[in-house]
Amino acid sequence: MHLNKLSWGIVLLATLGAGCAGPSLQDDDPRTAPAVAAGAAALKRVANRLLQTPAPVPDWETFVFPGKRFAPFEPVEVLDRQALRVKAQSSVSILRQRFEPHLSRAGRLSFSWRVDGLPEKADLSQASLADSPVRVVLAFEGDRQRWSPKVHRLSEMSRLFTGEELPYATLIYVWSVNDAPGSVVMNPRTDRIRKLVLDSGSDRLGQWRDHVRDVRADFLQAFGEEPGPLRAVALMTDTDNTQSRLTAWYGPLSLERAAD
Repeated sequence: MHLNKLSWGIVLLATLGAGCAGPSLQDDDPRTAPAVAAGAAALKRVANRLLQTPAPVPDWETFVFPGKRFAPFEPVEVLDRQALRVKAQSSVSILRQRFEPHLSRAGRLSFSWRVDGLPEKADLSQASLADSPVRVVLAFEGDRQRWSPKVHRLSEMSRLFTGEELPYATLIYVWSVNDAPGSVVMNPRTDRIRKLVLDSGSDRLGQWRDHVRDVRADFLQAFGEEPGPLRAVALMTDTDNTQSRLTAWYGPLSLERAAD
């Protein structure tokens, strides 16, 4: 079955909370299998140490879309800070962690990121241009009876393609090309995905940007309702729609469980 651009977006959203994916290679990857395995093991060790969450099983996983260029997450040190680097080139890169069981209440989230460029002509409000150099993605459970018929159809499409329904709601922290910090940008495909802009424009390129967020407060701002259990968290750099090239770095991340 051929996947059009809309369908790829739905597959992407399901993947952030699905259990069907793991590390894989591009067909033209020149590395040998032992080298790839060693690199994956090194990435897992660094990611599990650098990215701290209350998940009972801490492993972080990369995900590669068939037919999409994947730029790997590479452990590095930059400006005296340990980080994961992505050299994006018309690519989609995802590193995720799933919560099984789901995290009942997400509390404070702190993280840092750094970029050396922005996707040219990117526009988060347009599906064909919705690239961002760095994202932190939170996928939540909730009452699907509140969904519109359109979202139910999209979720069913996701289930057919991936075996997983869409998350009830997805909150994404982003660096935007032109949206003002603090603004919320609704995904053009579904209102169950909303992006909260933390950094914008090129003034802070090449600098570490440190953020501390109250997940509940941000979800309330974006969706106007209380967040449900958290099913997954992910890092994502994408430049495929705009065919852009840039380098992104993710520093330490810490997600805390909210007090009862």
